[in-house]
Amino acid sequence: MAKQNVAEQFVDILVRAGVRRLYGVVGDSLNPVVDAVRRNAAIDWIHVRHEETAAFAAGAEAQITGKLAACAGSCGPGNLHLINGLYDAHRSMAPVLALASHIPSSEIGLGYFQETHPDRLFQECSHYSELISSPQQMPRLLQTAIQHAVGQSGVSVVALPGDIAAEPAPEKAAQSALVTSRPTVRPGDAEIDALVEMIDAAGKVTLFCGSGTAGAHAEVMEFAQKIKSPVGHALRGKEFIQYDNEFDVGMSGLLGYGAAYAATHECDLLILLGTDFPYNAFLPDDVRIAQIDVRPEVLGRRSRLDLAVWGDVRETLRCLVPRVKEKTDRRFLDRMLKKHADALEGVVSAYTRKVDKHVPIHPEYVAAVLDEVADDDAVFTVDTGMCNVWAARYISPNGRRRIIGSFTHGSMANALPMAIGAQFTDRRRQVVSMSGDGGFAMLMGDFLTLAQYDLPVKIVLFDNSSLGMVELEMMVSGLPAYGTANTNPDFAAVARACGVYGIRVERPKQLAGALKDALRHKGPALVDVVTDPNALSIPPRISAEMVTGFALSASKIVLDGGVGRMLQMARSNLRNVPRP
Repeated sequence: MAKQNVAEQFVDILVRAGVRRLYGVVGDSLNPVVDAVRRNAAIDWIHVRHEETAAFAAGAEAQITGKLAACAGSCGPGNLHLINGLYDAHRSMAPVLALASHIPSSEIGLGYFQETHPDRLFQECSHYSELISSPQQMPRLLQTAIQHAVGQSGVSVVALPGDIAAEPAPEKAAQSALVTSRPTVRPGDAEIDALVEMIDAAGKVTLFCGSGTAGAHAEVMEFAQKIKSPVGHALRGKEFIQYDNEFDVGMSGLLGYGAAYAATHECDLLILLGTDFPYNAFLPDDVRIAQIDVRPEVLGRRSRLDLAVWGDVRETLRCLVPRVKEKTDRRFLDRMLKKHADALEGVVSAYTRKVDKHVPIHPEYVAAVLDEVADDDAVFTVDTGMCNVWAARYISPNGRRRIIGSFTHGSMANALPMAIGAQFTDRRRQVVSMSGDGGFAMLMGDFLTLAQYDLPVKIVLFDNSSLGMVELEMMVSGLPAYGTANTNPDFAAVARACGVYGIRVERPKQLAGALKDALRHKGPALVDVVTDPNALSIPPRISAEMVTGFALSASKIVLDGGVGRMLQMARSNLRNVPRP
């Protein structure tokens, strides 16, 4: 029996760790590993057009399955392209192993062709980034990298020179048992006692939930019922906590809506559950705050804390519920629920009424119709920018749907690559990419990946011919929009040229039928929806400074001869602007 080389051993260990796909672009330094994948029936090589797509796809797969996923890039520029997707996976706590193949080991440090230092480059976006400089480091180094990625829920990077990958693996190398899942963490008794005391002493308690509430929906609802608490959420907590939630008061933050902001500011005690919510301007500074998180490093880094509790949300609530006193006063909860209902009536529904004749189509209407016709267990991947807003406000979670995006890293062009990774986990499950025209065009090359693998991803393209979120940011800052316009082709025609089902929608009455036809199509499909470029996302709370900036921007546009555009924008947004 032929002896294994390092590349074969590397691939075998990935398979033992549960990896079933390796996303990447081939290259000479990767050849031994790619050939080892070719000869191993338990793992597939997924050929993408850009390594950034490979990293995004692996991150999405890891988020959908909760298991280790992997990607690879060849030496120098190849693996350097992975970095943006790896940043996103790391900040999303997705366990991903990245193979960064390297130049010949004898040439490292000598300015060789395509030389970079991947073990240094990826340090900031990983828990572990190391170079295999000798076959004798295998398999221990790779096993250590896997344990870091799984145990700390993030990225590990292994740099492997191509010549070492082709060398014989060490004889009788010990292979340790691999950890492939995380344990739960229970807080100490002292922290539980202190939290019970704080809750019992507070008259008005609000829960604010993030992605750390995954798997804890029942516990959060039971806890809220006992202490009569409104429940708000961050964007990454939406899919886990908003459904079947009679205590829901919406979402806070720049993309937020409803009464979540009021509920977090008008309570006596705010409890942050599994959230590293980054926008501290939306958090109060004059109420008591307790934070529960399984990651101790995030406790207190966004706001002042009165109590930090290190623990898994579900296990912590299981400890709390039997011990806290049941509250009987619902006045605060009921007031927040009423405020939330009023806000939904005036803001979220504003663009979805009487729009059947509005041209260009309101993007909110597109999201609302998509929400109605998509499957109950669909996976939605969402581009950064305005698509984040439409998904946050109009896509309804139900405990079976998934909504993933670059919600922490905030990268453009993430939706299509994430859809690729999500679809590979289950070809029978409906996967919908909510793409903006700017994000889609940025990594449009990997639309060909859908065609090549006949992946049945459905792309709903919000085509407003602009970088809409950037335009809003400029205007709020008092600047006229500049450099934000896109000159786009007929993307549906482009899809058809690639051999993919494509349809262009310009009128609202065409929308529902076009979406249904695309979703029913057995292969990949693209629906290019021409949407209103004047429909801007308005934050749930507007400061006087924001209004001043917007007015200044408007006056500059008017002075530049753009009064027609401002009139259209006013008509599109006036009813949706909350008063400061």
